[in-house]
Amino acid sequence: MKKTLLILATLLSFSLPLSTVKAADYAYFGFEPAIITNYVAVKKKLGYVRLTVELMIEDSANYETVEHHAPLLRDAIIAIIGQQPEAKVKSINGRHEIQRLCEEKVKNLLTQETGQPLIKKLLFTQWLDN
Repeated sequence: MKKTLLILATLLSFSLPLSTVKAADYAYFGFEPAIITNYVAVKKKLGYVRLTVELMIEDSANYETVEHHAPLLRDAIIAIIGQQPEAKVKSINGRHEIQRLCEEKVKNLLTQETGQPLIKKLLFTQWLDN
């Protein structure tokens, strides 16, 4: 028991005072309307996917900046999805890879335009394909 209290007291002495802990200030931007685009399906036919995309913005003060660049970001997401093969679009792992590619592209575009990536995460909140 003494050992446990000593360890606990040691750990507490290294923790930050509550006054220095700051809550995260995130905002979410959703592309409206949902993104609907084609992808290359088997035997040269086209398939389509409908998805909703949310951007997790690191500071709510940057919401309007992200909103201003939304057409550029939407175009980049559509371009990435349109280049994907059917197998990737229809698999869970493929969707995660597409999401990662879109997130990297959006962060790069925002960095080019504003000097900072501004977003923490890009999320696919709905995904329907045929």
